[in-house]
Amino acid sequence: MNNIEKACIEKNLKLTSQRKVIAEVLSLSTDHPDVEELYIRANAIDSKISLATVYRTLNLFEQYGLIKKLEIGDGKARYEEFNKSNEHYHLINIHTGDIIEFESLKLQRIKEKIAQDLGYKLINSRLELYAVPIEPEPNDKS
Repeated sequence: MNNIEKACIEKNLKLTSQRKVIAEVLSLSTDHPDVEELYIRANAIDSKISLATVYRTLNLFEQYGLIKKLEIGDGKARYEEFNKSNEHYHLINIHTGDIIEFESLKLQRIKEKIAQDLGYKLINSRLELYAVPIEPEPNDKS
């Protein structure tokens, strides 16, 4: 049983066979698939799963805090399993769309300190860095 299935059970969320397949596909994903990619993967396991079912399930999982939706500016939302114990951030290569995950305890502490200084306790945050690879200038002869 994957983490999304466990969380569904904990939250008394009905876990249909199609939701189980979508949860499994999300849990096994090492990338950040968009809806169409999730549909293709889920449909390969259960051909009765429609694109509409994938959309509805993703919306439900997001509403219950089981997954995170990433919007990286390419017009396609991407998804990943939500995991509080693995706080991480994303650096998005705007040339290729590649998403690089990284962790930073220093960054987490800074965010918590900012919230505290403003009189709050941080309970959640989102940080996405948009970048391009550092390449030498064409005229740079070093």
